[in-house]
Amino acid sequence: MALGCPKNVVDSEKMLAHIVEAGFLIAAEPERADVVIINTCGFIEPAKIESLEAVEQAIANKRMGNIRKVIVTGCLSQRLGEQILDRAAGVDAVVGLEHRDAIAQVIRDALASEEPLVYHGPAPCTVLDDRVRLRIGPAHSAYLRISEGCSHRCSFCTIPAIRGPFRSKPPSLVLDEARELAGSGAVELNLIGQDTTLYGRDLKMKDGLASVLGQMEGIAGLSWMRLLYAYPTGITEGLIERIAKSEKIVHYLDIPIQHANDRILEAMRRPDTREDLCRLIDKLRAAMSDIVLRTTLIVGFPGETKSQFDELVGFVRWARFDALGAFTYFPEAGTPAAEFPDQVPDEIKQARLQELMLAQQEIAFAKNKERIGSRLKCLVEDRGQRTEGRGRKTEGRGRFYGQAPDIDSVCLIRNCSAQPGRLVDVNVIGTQGYDLVVEQI
Repeated sequence: MALGCPKNVVDSEKMLAHIVEAGFLIAAEPERADVVIINTCGFIEPAKIESLEAVEQAIANKRMGNIRKVIVTGCLSQRLGEQILDRAAGVDAVVGLEHRDAIAQVIRDALASEEPLVYHGPAPCTVLDDRVRLRIGPAHSAYLRISEGCSHRCSFCTIPAIRGPFRSKPPSLVLDEARELAGSGAVELNLIGQDTTLYGRDLKMKDGLASVLGQMEGIAGLSWMRLLYAYPTGITEGLIERIAKSEKIVHYLDIPIQHANDRILEAMRRPDTREDLCRLIDKLRAAMSDIVLRTTLIVGFPGETKSQFDELVGFVRWARFDALGAFTYFPEAGTPAAEFPDQVPDEIKQARLQELMLAQQEIAFAKNKERIGSRLKCLVEDRGQRTEGRGRKTEGRGRFYGQAPDIDSVCLIRNCSAQPGRLVDVNVIGTQGYDLVVEQI
């Protein structure tokens, strides 16, 4: 079971490959397995709760005699270590991030042991090889991790403590993995890392991300490359030029800005200012008039006043982001912000979150309506089912370049005849909530 972000998906796929190579069989349903492995997320409190609930469910199945062993891996394992055994009695093994590639031996050890096992150490500092994965998503789209860890010191974030300092995957390894994924049918690669724009700096590369993207351009079979988690301060002129001129890098950037008030940004230990962010957005749209921008925001950060929140909402209305994810601030143990005074009450945080998302909904719906009548290229995800008696198709599903997998809206494709993984031309004929209604040409 894979929980959390795309980085966890990559780790899960790599563990699955190790498990199969070791001769184990993968069960279709966890209740029918001898061993259940839960790859957890531990970034913020809701993710921790979700992970622990999944672990408790597996333990309940174990007590009923459906399964023999429960193994917990991933970020929550790295964050809590042996404490998981106290939080969830019945876990048979706790596996830290550095032990990912030893998962087959962990399974053997757990099956042979009557006592719970712990494989845990300090936050990782190595670069793991993600080649040869047993992919659990669609064949035509894959995540490509280009770096690991984070060296930013945002006052609210636990990631550096969990995943260690920032480290780039060597360019040769990135390219080998990209070719492997394209060779297995992926026409879309979504580049991920804690901060993709920092790629190569630790390797003394000049404009490292732009450089490796240029080398990926010639990979056969690859149609789309997408950048996720691009920190605003790392978006250089060279990177903008590379994206603008590329035939394969889609005009889409996921830029987590977190806030737009200078005092809050300073308290968050973010290097940006509102003026910097405005300048960057103007620069991106000047270079690519069709660029789609996504961001992530935090509301209710300690000390956030009503006027500072209003400034954030005003900034969102000015920026007109195509997509926006937001969450309320959680005081995570071990982070500086958890000790800040003036913590915002939960009811105020929730009210502010709702106000922000309603403002963004208005923007997103208006942008969708502006696309009616336009022509797009759409990557088919699901072609729909045949309707009895007429042989027609129901709506298929797909995405245009401005929709990232798993997190964004989709295109509902009328008269879809193409197989999943094919790029087709469509006309936008309407909207349905956040989704676009399109018709295959």
